[in-house]
Amino acid sequence: MAYYEPDYPPQSTAGAGPRPADTVCAPDQLTAPEVTGFDPETTKLVAGELGVEVCLVSPSWTEVTSGNWGDRWDLVYGSGSINEDRMERLWMTQPYYAVPNYYFVREDSKFQTPSDLDGLKIGACSSCSHELYLRGELVIPGIEVVQTVENPEIAIFETEGPGLQALADGEIDAFLAAGPVGQAQIDEGLALRPLDETAFTYYPSGFVDKSSGLDSRAFVDRVNEIIRAAQADGTLLAISEEWFGTDYITAAAAFDLEATGQVVTAP
Repeated sequence: MAYYEPDYPPQSTAGAGPRPADTVCAPDQLTAPEVTGFDPETTKLVAGELGVEVCLVSPSWTEVTSGNWGDRWDLVYGSGSINEDRMERLWMTQPYYAVPNYYFVREDSKFQTPSDLDGLKIGACSSCSHELYLRGELVIPGIEVVQTVENPEIAIFETEGPGLQALADGEIDAFLAAGPVGQAQIDEGLALRPLDETAFTYYPSGFVDKSSGLDSRAFVDRVNEIIRAAQADGTLLAISEEWFGTDYITAAAAFDLEATGQVVTAP
């Protein structure tokens, strides 16, 4: 069983296919044809190589990042990045893509550089790497993370959509988000723009619960093999270009997971 984020284009969105009549998924779980987007297509790729049907559920992101899933689901592809805080509770798999993050501001604002936002009210999604970044607490092992705004007043939202809408409505001064997430809202009509300078780049990973009663070591090793093969043969690049129109794969493939110091142990 895997994770699905509703209404999170281009990372995930409703699919066009019918629910298979012979599915093993429970009535409250979605099947592969019912969802699409970069994250679900990555999940389907891994499930296909594992030889299993993917069934998708939508717990809150806080539930996901808190760990202790009780074996309710097995693997999460939700555009969640590797970071030191999450590594206390979750096993990380090889990053499947790498994403630049930007400060989004209103289209008519005067802000041009991150330092223009010093001390102002900036939004971020709850339990996301963006929140940790704004707090000066984001650590991505092996990657230098540089703070670009000083002393922000942080406004937390459950997901990016409401936060970006709050920005458009003038309730906050900026919102920190992954480039494609903010751009999707602009494409939907929000009068926003990203600042030119990247705040930081993060490395979304598959998550596996450390408290699982299953053989996590064998599972994580196999998932890593699948992702690395799909990066090497261009499969993930094609999915990235389909959903983002650009290559977010090459930088992720170069990420050295062993440099994080993670050693997956069996239960």
